[in-house]
Amino acid sequence: MKIIEKDKNKDEIIRLLKATEREYIEDVIDELCENGFFEAPASTKFHLNVEGGLAQHSLNVCRMGQMLRRQLVEMNPELTDVLPEDSVLIATLLHDVCKSDIYKKCLKKRKNSFGQWEDVEGYEVDYKDFPLGHGEKSVIMILRMGFNLTDEEIMAIRWHMNAWDLPFQSPDIKGNYNKAKEICPLCSLVQCADNLAANILEREDEDDVLIRSF
Repeated sequence: MKIIEKDKNKDEIIRLLKATEREYIEDVIDELCENGFFEAPASTKFHLNVEGGLAQHSLNVCRMGQMLRRQLVEMNPELTDVLPEDSVLIATLLHDVCKSDIYKKCLKKRKNSFGQWEDVEGYEVDYKDFPLGHGEKSVIMILRMGFNLTDEEIMAIRWHMNAWDLPFQSPDIKGNYNKAKEICPLCSLVQCADNLAANILEREDEDDVLIRSF
């Protein structure tokens, strides 16, 4: 059974963000707390669609990103400066802050083990507060917190959805994405870490998650 330890995850994310020693990171942490980042789910019906799921997912992506960076640097030491450790932390932990305010609790219908419909608590999406897409919304939210993202961090967060980005059919969007992948290795690292975390590490039945706060 997967256990989401909400308070432990929150403490760990705050510790990792502070470890970057970046200017105004305390303001980012305050905004995450105010925006509901640590209470939000990671999705409505897919991976970690439970309270605290977004923080758990962000931490999973961060750990995956750190592991990938270590292995890449070991294979090619020249990547040490190409993939700065603080940028990996920032881009992985904050790639999905756009989800902080879009999920609202609701009741949903689901069949129980006897084949009968019953009401269960779930989430629905509400974009009305700031309807501005996904990766680009995360970038704008972080910049509005007063935090100075590097160009590489902006590209990695903006394009972390890769071809799953909704406007990807646009030639201009696709061209910008391809150029970002070409000049910014951090893009590929964050994409891989996000996909591995969501599609493999977090793959489980929604009933197989236990939330723990202490």
